[in-house]
Amino acid sequence: MPGVAELPLHGGHVPRWMLARMERLAGAVVEALVELKGPSALVAGLSDPFWFQAFNNLIGMDWDSSGSTTVVTGILKSITWRRPELGVLVLGGKGSKMRLVLEEAERASEILGVDPGFVEALSRAAARVDSALLQDGYTLYHHAVILAEGGDAVVIQQGMNPERRIARRYHLDRASVEEPHTGIAGRPGVALNLVDRESRNARRVIVDLLQEPPGRVERLIAEAYRASRGGRSLLDYMGARGGAVEPPRWARFYRPVKPSPQLRRALEEVARDPPTSEVDLLVKPGIGPSVIRALALVADLLYRAPASSRDPVTHPIEPYMYAYAVGGKDGVPYPFDSRTAERVAEILEEALERARIGEEEKLRALMRLRRILPSPRA
Repeated sequence: MPGVAELPLHGGHVPRWMLARMERLAGAVVEALVELKGPSALVAGLSDPFWFQAFNNLIGMDWDSSGSTTVVTGILKSITWRRPELGVLVLGGKGSKMRLVLEEAERASEILGVDPGFVEALSRAAARVDSALLQDGYTLYHHAVILAEGGDAVVIQQGMNPERRIARRYHLDRASVEEPHTGIAGRPGVALNLVDRESRNARRVIVDLLQEPPGRVERLIAEAYRASRGGRSLLDYMGARGGAVEPPRWARFYRPVKPSPQLRRALEEVARDPPTSEVDLLVKPGIGPSVIRALALVADLLYRAPASSRDPVTHPIEPYMYAYAVGGKDGVPYPFDSRTAERVAEILEEALERARIGEEEKLRALMRLRRILPSPRA
């Protein structure tokens, strides 16, 4: 169940001794889950922000830290590339590692037999969705693709709002322009949400506008900007708007984009290869946040095709779920218990080793594991 999670910014780093124990415990849990349900089950679990958070807590990471995303995906990347026989690989990561996805997809295709073009399309779509089509005040700084043999995949991204000192995590498993996130968790606010189903008309208008000459589009943006500030536009005098129109809610949260040389250059870049469908909004170059925001204003104020202002948050996080397993790095609900973490990892490793002895013993060992492993949500 893909979605979004919101986490506060925490300082500090995971000590090396603790990271080693987290990685051992995480490796045992991942191997057990893959043995029980296959590589796709791990992708399904990580697609769910609650399951992701529970896994994070289970291995001892802070229960609410923004660092949980980078630490968990970093640990999983280390485990999966070291043990490719698991049938799962993690690509990309934080900062400069985000740009490694396409390079690593070529290597992953040789190991997992997955088309690197599919990985590239999903990765690019996720980046465009969470930076331009959904504008919620968070700048992306983490981008990872979790890929399983057979082609199941999820993109896990994280953005930071420096003013609120809050990070938001995005889980996306479809290269879709409409509602690629579901089961979303976090604190709601105001957003320019062009992936909402209520934004279909706005998306169609935006596609049509991007096929117009840049000069005409720029004039329409100027008219919409003037109207958003309470001024009368030429369309008022022509009777085309049918009276004053209130600016959209998201326009109060984001400063509307005025015509500028930078915006003109962006429109000219898009005009070289304009989108002809909504799907093209995910892949065509030059369609950044400013272009989308300006055209959304035109669609709303001049063409009566409003974009949704709904922040795609559907239910809150349960931050303490599984936090009592081995404690947490920040001491909540109690300090990380390295002895318990090592013992749990040892029990899992021994059970898996016994499971390899024979089918009858395997069944008994793995059924015991089911009682302590979190299951992905349906």
